[in-house]
Amino acid sequence: MTLFFALDGFLFAGWVVRIPAVKEQTGASAGALGLALLGVSAGGVVTMMLTGRLCHRFGAPRVTVGSAALMSASLALPPLTRDALALGLVLLVFGAGFGAMSVALNSAAVELVAVLGRPLMPAFHGVYSLGGMVGAGLGALIAGGLSATRHLLLLAAVGLLVTVVAGVFLLRSAGPGPGSGPGPAAGAGPGSRVRLRGRTRTYVLLFGVIALCTAYGEGAMADWGALHLEQDLGTGPGVAALGYALFALAMTAGRLSGTLLLERLGRTRTLVAGGSAAALGMLLGALAPSVGLVLTGFTVAGLGLANIFPVAVAAAGAVAGPSGIAATSTLGYGGMLLGPPVIGFLTDLFSLPAALTTVAVLAAGAAVVAYAVRDAAPPAGTGAPSREPSAAPRAKGVRAVDGGGGAA
Repeated sequence: MTLFFALDGFLFAGWVVRIPAVKEQTGASAGALGLALLGVSAGGVVTMMLTGRLCHRFGAPRVTVGSAALMSASLALPPLTRDALALGLVLLVFGAGFGAMSVALNSAAVELVAVLGRPLMPAFHGVYSLGGMVGAGLGALIAGGLSATRHLLLLAAVGLLVTVVAGVFLLRSAGPGPGSGPGPAAGAGPGSRVRLRGRTRTYVLLFGVIALCTAYGEGAMADWGALHLEQDLGTGPGVAALGYALFALAMTAGRLSGTLLLERLGRTRTLVAGGSAAALGMLLGALAPSVGLVLTGFTVAGLGLANIFPVAVAAAGAVAGPSGIAATSTLGYGGMLLGPPVIGFLTDLFSLPAALTTVAVLAAGAAVVAYAVRDAAPPAGTGAPSREPSAAPRAKGVRAVDGGGGAA
């Protein structure tokens, strides 16, 4: 499963660093490119709504393998298009694979974390970021010497090969099969799910807003960070790809150290500090006049955003169990998929630097909401604390994780 998290990040990063080349190839304006990128959003949102049911029927491991194969194969399609309409249509397929794989992986991760009783969710997302860093770094190295078509065809072949090899081991080690996954409709049975009502629903929605605000920044950086460096600061494709590589590296480092950070600062301080740092970093990255300052801003933003999404998803799980995790994950990934087209529309209306400042605004908003839900605690009788994926080790106790502000 860890390898699939890495593959998810690797393939997505391989796509985003070639967006400038695909834009030039299709001759699309910023607005037309934004509409085309909406294909990723549409395909992803539709499959996210269905993936929980698919996991319940076929099992999360099978859905993970199938969606990884779809995502890998569809990666070969964008460089074959010659206009924005065709690009948008093939990105529907790519988005379907990406959305299904994201939800299936999180479902499988939640189940494993519950079994092991260890705070591994930030680490899983760190592996995703590590895959993104490798994919973006590889793109930075070969962008100047290899066409987008050959690059993405190569990534598609690698993705299919890894899917076959890793899929064999994943399916062999899977549990009883269909119905065993933990998605919104994939628990052990109806009685295992917490109904979202009243205050519980409010908390889950607020954690979902936190995840959405920060994932919006991840999506915007993925699709527009390289273009900002190349278009607004006049860098070459290698340096432009390096911007996302540094962002991914910062995300990786932040998430791999996420457990220690949670133990030291607690959930609320981790979320507030992360949102504040991301806001400052993105203001610098969007508005700074030099390449060095922009790269510094992207790095700081990556560190700030690193743990907010996995911590928000885990906190929703502490409040409402698997149902809370599913709802927050869907909202969060929706933000990641909707961010790029929104940036495209705002770029046509204003400019790309101005559009990127919305990432800073939403990151600051996430910090405010995180402080507002500092007293959120699992409802009595749910058993959520012992299954909380981002809590500190059990010896520390659940409440100690939050630094005095409530259960993590």
